[in-house]
Amino acid sequence: MNVMLQFKRETFYARIILPSGETARRPIEIRTHPITGRTCRITYSRNEEREHGGQALPEPPPFAGQRDNCPFCQENLVGATPKMIKPLCAKGRMVRGNATLFPNLFPYGRYSAVSLFDDDHFVEIGTASHQSYTDSFLNCRDYLKRVISYDPAAVFMAISQNHLPSAGGSLVHPHLQVQADRIPANHQRCLQSHAARYRKQSGSRLFSDYLSVEQQKKERIIGITGGWHWLAAFAPEGFFEIWGILPNVTDFRETRDDHWAGLAQGIINTQRFYRSLGRNSYNLGLLFFADGADDAEFRVVISVRSNYAPWVRSDFTGFEVMLGDMATFTAPEHTAEKARAFWM
Repeated sequence: MNVMLQFKRETFYARIILPSGETARRPIEIRTHPITGRTCRITYSRNEEREHGGQALPEPPPFAGQRDNCPFCQENLVGATPKMIKPLCAKGRMVRGNATLFPNLFPYGRYSAVSLFDDDHFVEIGTASHQSYTDSFLNCRDYLKRVISYDPAAVFMAISQNHLPSAGGSLVHPHLQVQADRIPANHQRCLQSHAARYRKQSGSRLFSDYLSVEQQKKERIIGITGGWHWLAAFAPEGFFEIWGILPNVTDFRETRDDHWAGLAQGIINTQRFYRSLGRNSYNLGLLFFADGADDAEFRVVISVRSNYAPWVRSDFTGFEVMLGDMATFTAPEHTAEKARAFWM
């Protein structure tokens, strides 16, 4: 095992007296993230709680069939969405297959764009077309190539997705968000510094070594799609958090089309797993850099969110927001065991 990557965990018990008068010991496990050093808590007893609206996959949102006012549907797209400046794209929008990319009307940074999948207004979790997903990712890659040629200082890049309003999505029409900026977000700053320090101290790359340790343990390994290796996060910072790692790939400009096809398949597999849990909402994030440092390999993070359905409790409580520790209730090893069936 690489001594620089520590997979720390500590289990202890809270002792309480139940209403029946019986004394109970409630297990809590604290795990330390091997990369960031942040802690998370696995509160196993919360599995006993009744989760309203989470027993089965909810019905589609009431507006799932309302195309009239959706700016992303094909009949409204031209009149309702912005266009890129001409140095980035003379036509204003980038089209690949059924996927279309254009600037975000409400940008988060200098270069903020939206990449649509296809013309389906609502796509239930786990049912997206693999080709449309791949085309959407390839549009993101090609857009970022144009951005870095136009503005070489915009090296901090991300592709993310918010599926349904409970994950922060403002529109149900499926889309990715793509971002490039000169100023890093907090997670980008953290990842960049950890990857650089690890490379300097060990001579090897952070995520390749992380994957190597996990492959030896085998507890959290799920499967492979293309060159991507999928596993449950050791110290999750979201519910049923799954990572995809693409070893030895550090520059998005050197990615092949099949890399993005493998990513799309792994994401669809993850969604199908979430669907089997009766969940319909999730976030994903892929952070990378165009700074030439060659330290941080590609890693995508996906975590499920509370269902978008009436009276469903948020998955973030005061413990996450105010104390800063994720408090989940499922062991990552159990997540991996249940998810493997969707990579067969």
